[in-house]
Amino acid sequence: MADTTIHTGTVEHIDPQSLVIEANVRPSAPLTAAFVQSVREHGVLTPVLARRDAQGNILVRAGQRRTLAAREAGVSTIPVYIVDADEATAERIIQQMVENDQREALTDGDRAAAFQQLAFEGMSVTAIAKRTGTKAKEVKIALAVAENATAVSAIHEHTLTLDQAAVLIEFDDDPEARAQLIDVATHDPAQFAHTAQRARDDRARAKVKADTEADLTARGFEVPDRDRGYYETDYTRLSELVTPEGDQATVEHIENAEGRAAFVRVYITGKADVTYYLRDPKAAGFRKATGSGSNSGPMTDEQKAERRTLIANNKAWASAEVVRREWLTTFLSRKTLPKDAAAVIATGLTLHRQAVSLATRDGNTLAHELLSIERGGYWEADKLAALVEHTPGKAQHVALAVVLGAVENITSKQTWRHPSPTDRTYFTQLAAWGYGLSEVEQIVTSADDPTADYAEDYDGDDEE
Repeated sequence: MADTTIHTGTVEHIDPQSLVIEANVRPSAPLTAAFVQSVREHGVLTPVLARRDAQGNILVRAGQRRTLAAREAGVSTIPVYIVDADEATAERIIQQMVENDQREALTDGDRAAAFQQLAFEGMSVTAIAKRTGTKAKEVKIALAVAENATAVSAIHEHTLTLDQAAVLIEFDDDPEARAQLIDVATHDPAQFAHTAQRARDDRARAKVKADTEADLTARGFEVPDRDRGYYETDYTRLSELVTPEGDQATVEHIENAEGRAAFVRVYITGKADVTYYLRDPKAAGFRKATGSGSNSGPMTDEQKAERRTLIANNKAWASAEVVRREWLTTFLSRKTLPKDAAAVIATGLTLHRQAVSLATRDGNTLAHELLSIERGGYWEADKLAALVEHTPGKAQHVALAVVLGAVENITSKQTWRHPSPTDRTYFTQLAAWGYGLSEVEQIVTSADDPTADYAEDYDGDDEE
């Protein structure tokens, strides 16, 4: 049963110097010169909340800033609303949170510290959420942040949000990634989710690469620090070699050969691709296949730069796709859709009719995912219709999910390379709804496609 106790008390005018300030949920009480001057001129207009302990001391429970400002301003007395209250620390913290939020919103750092204090007092996540009117998920995030020294430091020093500070915990062992995330959160917060996802994807690919290289090293392969071009001669690619019998050389053939080497690249899909070499094929008993000589020279500096840009943008696109679809899922969970939702649906069914037709034929898989509905087996009935039948008020949500899922389904790394007018319309609409376009997605909404000249030359070259 909820606590319905009403604390009653009396207002007394007391010297602020004699008041005792209890430990507050706000680690600091910033006083601006304007605030102190206002108190000096007008006094404290709203009584602070306090209680009298067994020794007769008056302890300020809520109104720390007003009390400190009054002291600094030299005010002789301030109004104090004294109530009869218990000693329960949890109750005090909750009252202070409510009072502080009403007067000057607590920072996320303050909130995390308060939740941690409540947890120390034995309150469960559910109880904290209920008593403070906060979602349980937010309480869990706040507690995770409060228990991590790096996150706590960042949230106070850089005024990060709880969600941003929680992301830093993922990169506890990567100072460079943390520094980049803090910089983005501070100077370009709209790009924070994209930066975080790219960091996650880079880390995942790096692990795949490291694990694959470790396996190769354990098998006796040299692992060069870079790939070799066809025009380089210190290594010979396995694909150019044949056995003494004239058969194409395979990995099994060189498993115990001297001078065996392998270079690992990881594609944006997270799959490792290994190129095998031999330092001295002839000594190992292999020979070059007829017609396997190099027929191309080294790339120019301009080509290398274009290739690096292509690879970087392909990676960025893969990361942005994760962020974008998570955003769409949250967007479609809203109770009320934007006023132009109906117009977007109509446009989608006409402008994107081919994409919608393709997606519908394949069962609207992505539409189900965006609505957080399990698709079921391929031959099972579409569950979107059942959702509309049981919840008619979700009809527009379903229709919009069908359109958005269909358009999403046909986006790929080719979208940024060769953006079409329909692509631009789609991404421009998402931006209008509040989605923060990543830099590579902004290429789609720009007027021109500056990458068209070289994108085809290096199509598919998206390894790390």
